[in-house]
Amino acid sequence: MKHIKPFTFFVFFTFCLVFSIESQGQDHPFHNRDLSDEQRIDALLDMLTIEEKINLLSTNLGVPRLGIRNTGHSEGLHGMALGGPAHWGGRQDQPTTTFPQAYGLGSTWDTALVRKVAAIEAHEIRYYTQRPENPRGGMVMRAPNADLARDPRWGRTEESYGEDAYLASRLTVAFVKGLQGDHPEYWKSASLMKHFMANSNEDGRDSTSSDFDERLFREYYSYPFFKGITEGGSRAFMASYNAWNGIPMTIHPILESITRREWGNNGIICTDGGALRLLITAHKAFPTLWEGAAAVVKATVGQFLDDYLLAINQAITYGILTEEEIDRAIRGNLYVALKLGLLDSPQDYEKQPYTGIGVTDTQKSWEQQEIKDFARLVTAKSAVLLKNKPASGEKAPLLPLDAGKIRSIAVIGPRANEVIYDWYSGTPAYAVTILDGIHNAVGPDVEVFYEPSNTMDKAVIAASKADVAVVCIGNHPYGTDARWFYSPVPSDGREAVDRKALTLEQEDLAKLVLQANPRTVLALVSSFPFAINWSDEHIPSIVHITNNSQELGNGLADILFGKVNPAGRTTQTWVRDITDLPPIMDYNIRNGRTYMYFKGDPLYPFGYGLSYTDFEYSSLKVEKAFRDSVNVEFVLKNTGKLDGEEVVQLYVEYPASKVERPGRQLVGFARVFVPAGSSKKVSLCLKAENLAYWNTDKDAFVTEEGPVNLLVGSSSADIKLKGSTRLF
Repeated sequence: MKHIKPFTFFVFFTFCLVFSIESQGQDHPFHNRDLSDEQRIDALLDMLTIEEKINLLSTNLGVPRLGIRNTGHSEGLHGMALGGPAHWGGRQDQPTTTFPQAYGLGSTWDTALVRKVAAIEAHEIRYYTQRPENPRGGMVMRAPNADLARDPRWGRTEESYGEDAYLASRLTVAFVKGLQGDHPEYWKSASLMKHFMANSNEDGRDSTSSDFDERLFREYYSYPFFKGITEGGSRAFMASYNAWNGIPMTIHPILESITRREWGNNGIICTDGGALRLLITAHKAFPTLWEGAAAVVKATVGQFLDDYLLAINQAITYGILTEEEIDRAIRGNLYVALKLGLLDSPQDYEKQPYTGIGVTDTQKSWEQQEIKDFARLVTAKSAVLLKNKPASGEKAPLLPLDAGKIRSIAVIGPRANEVIYDWYSGTPAYAVTILDGIHNAVGPDVEVFYEPSNTMDKAVIAASKADVAVVCIGNHPYGTDARWFYSPVPSDGREAVDRKALTLEQEDLAKLVLQANPRTVLALVSSFPFAINWSDEHIPSIVHITNNSQELGNGLADILFGKVNPAGRTTQTWVRDITDLPPIMDYNIRNGRTYMYFKGDPLYPFGYGLSYTDFEYSSLKVEKAFRDSVNVEFVLKNTGKLDGEEVVQLYVEYPASKVERPGRQLVGFARVFVPAGSSKKVSLCLKAENLAYWNTDKDAFVTEEGPVNLLVGSSSADIKLKGSTRLF
């Protein structure tokens, strides 16, 4: 969202809440849990004044006169962002568990892991919003980001799960379910997905149009949102700044016609920060704010992240906005309030499953060793081993390092002794830098040389004295910088600023260190891909890991020293050169974007990542034909000497399709653990619905009868087994 002053959230979620005198001890019709959800909302709407309805067009879900507890929004892409770099919640002394950036969570390819991350976040949300003293934050979480990273120059790539709609949809569903919990009646928190949709250019995002056809809308750009609603159960999302095919998303008819009527989002739709004013100043869609505000509400957007009160009142006064239209827009807000338990009577509220967190359950999860260990594990599992060859003159791959055989190690570079937080980060209770993590891994008997740069040849000297060197370079997300468009390095990017380069200036430091010590490891700490062609050609071992995790150092050290066998995978195609990309405003991915349509030779393909062990695929079995679903079975054997995980991936091709289809399409995956020397039978379920395309004549997803080629492998470019089946 745009940088605006934080909203004042009236968050009184405690049993000590002081109700207004009028509502104390009273039962209202909307309290009646024997009524249907819709009946309860109808009953509440009948009781609201027009002033209260207008107030509900903010991020405020409370109605003090009726004793309805209030809540607002919080950020939470990778942990609750309460009091973090951007001062969400207005304080910086409110610690929360801080995980790797969403881009790193995507690199795990592990839905169960991502779901647990979100569940921990939801617990901390409840803790802060409900604690009796100094409650903070809101239970409507602006997460996950279901946008697709179709271009690595996008400044907000760090917030995404990558370029593939299927992978992003599975991780989106997992995160939504983790945030909202498993209770059949109540949510732990509410998942508000960002940003609907096709919002993947930052430069000019407030006025540009993302243009593409209906098939790409259905099959690609909207697909993670579609699944987040229909399968994940999210009932909230944020409309993006941009337009689609010329119509600003904040007022686009599909908000009602598709997301509400077709998909069933009967919850919140909100604007992005400042989007109302941008309708007038940037999109030039209306001459006045009150006309724009009326159009937003008519589009069933029920929450403004804007100063909207005057404009709405003017729209009512001038007769272009009715109370009934406001009712339609805020109805979804009330549904979310109901699922959070806010429409229950005080007696029923106390009996809900999550209302004890922060009240009777006062344990601070971010202080629990179990949670710290999990953050460390997630960090290690997010790491992608991009290369691992022997150093010059040696026979074995450089990684994993053997701490028992190392007498000295040089830790070098600007990312070696800092953990950098992005715009949507929280404030962790502690942070472990890479330098700290390596110290922890090698112990006091190993000499550690640290140099942040090569000033006066210090980095080269340190590397030349050490048994091994680790060069830590990467981007800076500028999360703590108040200058909104500030991103001074061309290859850096952030919200509101797209990247202008893919090459990494700091790679020169790696060249010098490698010249001084052939046993050099490159730790690329970055929020998006870089064109590190020289490093890939010359440096023996390269590990990619994202910014932000409180356990960055320990997690990476666990990979470097073999405590964890890496199995992370790329979630984007890493191109070799910026000229391999179509123009950034070309949203037609068929013109050479993503692994599905890219025709070049990538530096690292989609789904790529190495291990310290080797895996053998064999014995592919699949039924010759199927209608609804079919199991694709094979045997995965760990032929190496170390236990490890393999991310097995199932792709399909359509050899007889009568419509344009992707050259290759991901339809299944699993992160599978196999002990050294052991075999495991793996079964991936291929669903016919995942083979469907959008038929514009029938206005529906349809499947084609005919052959389907099956490709099983460890990346989109490394296929181990091939087979076929037929859909009938």
